[in-house]
Amino acid sequence: MYLKVSVIAGARKETFEQKSKDHFKISVKEKAERNMANTRIIELVAEHFKVHANKVRIINGHHHPSKLLSVAEGD
Repeated sequence: MYLKVSVIAGARKETFEQKSKDHFKISVKEKAERNMANTRIIELVAEHFKVHANKVRIINGHHHPSKLLSVAEGD
């Protein structure tokens, strides 16, 4: 399954908001440095879909606030 994610890195408060079936808006406290924000985004998405973090991958947008993620159906 593919997800579109809009990210705000370095926010004061962490939020996870579902805009539609496959579009999310996520704010994380981690800064967009040394892959910290991307790592936290993967953790939050994995937690939301109840899959292991290694089932979530960033397909596009590693260095941009708009990202395309892939979530593998998990076991």
